[in-house]
Amino acid sequence: MTVVERREIALVDLLDRLLAGGVVITGDITLRIADVDLVRIDLNALISSVNEQVPAPWGKLT
Repeated sequence: MTVVERREIALVDLLDRLLAGGVVITGDITLRIADVDLVRIDLNALISSVNEQVPAPWGKLT
């Protein structure tokens, strides 16, 4: 095994890397019975960190 293969990343480090770059989650859920769509949910989410360079979309909170 090489050093790269044996490298372990802590969960906190992984979350820090993901939030620094941002994560997009997209999905569709459909509940159907007897080929009849009863409920459809579309999910689109952007998860990212917020700082001075990337301000919050809702503006400043006091």
